Amino acid sequence: MSPVEVIRGDAPVLLGMPHTGTDVPAGIMARLNARGQMLTDTDWHIDRLYDGLLPGATVVRATFHRYVIDANRPPDGASLYPGQNTTDLVPLTDFDGRPIWTKPPDAAEVAARRNAFHAPYHAALSAEIARIRARHGVAILHDCHSIRSRIPFLFDGILPDFNIGTADGTSCDARIATAVHDICAKAQGHTFVLNGRFKGGWSTRAYGAQAEGVHAIQMELAQDTYLAGESPPFAYDAERAARLRPILARILATLAEIAPALRGPA
Repeated sequence: MSPVEVIRGDAPVLLGMPHTGTDVPAGIMARLNARGQMLTDTDWHIDRLYDGLLPGATVVRATFHRYVIDANRPPDGASLYPGQNTTDLVPLTDFDGRPIWTKPPDAAEVAARRNAFHAPYHAALSAEIARIRARHGVAILHDCHSIRSRIPFLFDGILPDFNIGTADGTSCDARIATAVHDICAKAQGHTFVLNGRFKGGWSTRAYGAQAEGVHAIQMELAQDTYLAGESPPFAYDAERAARLRPILARILATLAEIAPALRGPA
C-alpha cells in the first residue's frame, strides 16, 4: 500500500492528515509489544470526521501509523517542545510514557523508515501545496489532528476541545488565526485555546511561509468531542460528531473565503 493518499481538489485549502493511518508492516508490528500493538495514539477517525466538510478541499493523508514513523516530526528528530514530554520521530513510548517496542529500531532502521514513509508523505504534501498556490496565488494548510483529552504525561488537567496552533503566530496570517479563534470562541458548549500546549507540529512550522503565500494552521481536537470513548475500541460517535462537524465546516469555509485576500507574490 502507498504510504500516502491524495484526494486532489480545486479549493485553496488543503487538509493534512499525518496521524490517521493505521497501517503497520508485519515485520514492524511483530516488534511492537502488546501495548504498542493497540495503536492507542492514533488520530482516530479524523478522515471520517472531516469528510465532505469543504467541497474541493485537497486531502493529503498518511496511511502508515505514527509508531512506524511520525510524519509530523522533523526528519532530523529535533524536539518540537524542548523541555516538555513528547514523542520522537519514531516513538519509543506511547503518550503515557510507556514503552511500545520489544526491540526498538536502531538509527539505520529509523533512516530507512524516513525514506520509505516520512519522505513520500512530505513530497506529496509539498507538491499539493505548490499546485494549489500556483492555481490560487495562495495555499492554506489546515493540519487535522486529535488526541485524548486526559494525558498526564503530556499535559495537566483536561485539554480544551479546540487547540489551535499557529507556531505563536508565525505560520499563518493573523486574519486566519483571528477567524478560527472567533469561530471556536462562539461554539457554544465548547472550550478552546490558541497556541496552548499544542502550537503546531512540524508540518505547521515547516510549511507556513506567509511571505510566499503559504499559510499553515493546526487544529488538535480533544477526542471526547467526537468519539464514544477515549479507550479501545475508540468508536466514532455519530451524534457527537454531528455537533462538531458544522463548526469545523465553518472554519474551513472561512479559510477558503479569506484566501483571495492573502495572495502572495506571483
